[in-house]
Amino acid sequence: MLFVLGEYRITGRRAAEIADSVERGVGSGALPPGHTLPALRDLAGRLGVNPNTVAAAYRTLRERGIVETAGRRGTRVRSRPASAPRQAMRSDVPHGARDLANGNPDPALLPPLDAALAEAAAHYARRPTLYGDPAVDEELATQARSAFDADGVPGGPVAVTSGSLDAVERVLAAHLRPGDAVAVEDPGWAGILDLAPALGLRMVPVRVDDEGPVPGDVEQALVRGARALAVTSRAQNPTGAAVGPARARALRGLLAAHPDTLLIEDDHGHGIVDAPFHTLAGTTARWAVLRSSAKSHGPDLRVAVVTGDALTLDRLRGRQALGPGWVSLLLQRAVAHLWREHAVDPRTVAGSYGRRRTGLLAELTRRGVTCHGKSGMNVWVPVPDETAAVAALQRAGWAVAPGARFRVATPPAIRVTVSGIDVGELPTLADAVATALRPAEARRFG
Repeated sequence: MLFVLGEYRITGRRAAEIADSVERGVGSGALPPGHTLPALRDLAGRLGVNPNTVAAAYRTLRERGIVETAGRRGTRVRSRPASAPRQAMRSDVPHGARDLANGNPDPALLPPLDAALAEAAAHYARRPTLYGDPAVDEELATQARSAFDADGVPGGPVAVTSGSLDAVERVLAAHLRPGDAVAVEDPGWAGILDLAPALGLRMVPVRVDDEGPVPGDVEQALVRGARALAVTSRAQNPTGAAVGPARARALRGLLAAHPDTLLIEDDHGHGIVDAPFHTLAGTTARWAVLRSSAKSHGPDLRVAVVTGDALTLDRLRGRQALGPGWVSLLLQRAVAHLWREHAVDPRTVAGSYGRRRTGLLAELTRRGVTCHGKSGMNVWVPVPDETAAVAALQRAGWAVAPGARFRVATPPAIRVTVSGIDVGELPTLADAVATALRPAEARRFG
């Protein structure tokens, strides 16, 4: 069966066949970005299949990042195809607008690197790193293991990767193969939502509330055969969710019933949040916990520490040895110096981000705007129309991130990163957000 869309023919009887046909059209350019696909019943009727079959095909395409649902405007090809990272799904920041979209830390809260790099260089002068040397700096590994121990993370070896996403990719590749399913947070980190399809993995979206992944969704994902679960423990990007003790107990119970699940815990908020870390590790045979220095000490350091079960870490390090080999020992020693000298005070950093985040939440709530942001540096605001909200805020001088970068099946929203704003500017920003969402109501506010 086939359906002609312009000059392109959508074919297939099964959901997978229909999805593959659409994806081929997108890849060839026959279905250009922004092109609206046929309504479910229309396409089903023309192909002679059940509408549920077409719905399943469209769902698969959304999970792959090929299409997006635009409410009453139907399903359309994403403005950026799946081969382009979700991070590229951003509008240009107009001249003079404030950039609250990039997700970067506040440069004023990053430590100076002079002494750390000088110490690393001095060590190099005494003994340059050569082939065959250990891939992990001993001091950094000791410090990392001590911090993991303090937070109740089970014992395990330590590896170092070039940032969080590098760690996630290596852990997934250590156990999963193309076609396997991985449960991902929805909304969740754009990096993982790009990475999973790139590895040939099927994403099973799990809704997120302020306490983290919703247990019912996690259970359904595991029952449906998800072989891995990726969780952001605190400062979840983009919602700011933080897993509390009750949610941790519920999730640990679910994982204990599925001990073969690969668990990946991303604690990128380590060093910038004051919410306690409630680990889920130790309930499954295969697991990994990772912490990056990007938000606390600067993205350009490209250092993340990873611990996990012995098999997972052995496979990670073995594959790493066949690629880059190791993360620069100069950078590792610089991070070790920063940790040893307490170059970043987590309480100070968390307090600074917290005042801005909670201040914006309060201002938005006063204006009747629903918003989320329990920890970290982001505030998540549900909106009726992302494109309209982003455009309206740009006209008002504020650049924010469209939620499409972080969503699979959850409703539209925008992400506001508070690291680039002062507390005194929060009322003005909140007014602009309220106006962008509900212009008539905003004019009556006050």
